[in-house]
Amino acid sequence: MNTLTAGQTAPSFTLLDQQGNSVALAELLKQHQVLVYFYPKASTPGCTIQAEGLRDHKADFDAHNTVIVGISPDPVKRLTNFTDKKELNFTLLSDEDHAVADAFGVWGYKKFMGKEYDGIHRLSFLVGQDGTIKHVFDKFKTKDHHQVVLAVLSQQ
Repeated sequence: MNTLTAGQTAPSFTLLDQQGNSVALAELLKQHQVLVYFYPKASTPGCTIQAEGLRDHKADFDAHNTVIVGISPDPVKRLTNFTDKKELNFTLLSDEDHAVADAFGVWGYKKFMGKEYDGIHRLSFLVGQDGTIKHVFDKFKTKDHHQVVLAVLSQQ
């Protein structure tokens, strides 16, 4: 796993959102900076807490001209269910073949409850409108992820 770092160019991507529409990073960057956050699986406890924190503070992200995009290997239908059930107000993207996760360097070896497998590591990237990664968030708890990101945004 070779995770991207601040100063590097974010990989270009186009993925399907929870409605089945194509979303391209390049299009989002035309008007906003983008928080690209990777999470393992929709509707699991940690991922739900993280998403709810982002949902509840979306206005704060909007005030910093920052769009939130969550990426997981879940199929579109699972993302639709997660969005509807938790009333999420931001975009979730399906990366079923984990190509985007690979490109960002967040797909790799994991160990959980004695099991070893490949999966997404919970990391977030703040991508500036110029396509450059401004900040990598790799140290946070799911319940305070939004606070950690907003603290960085408030220093810009």
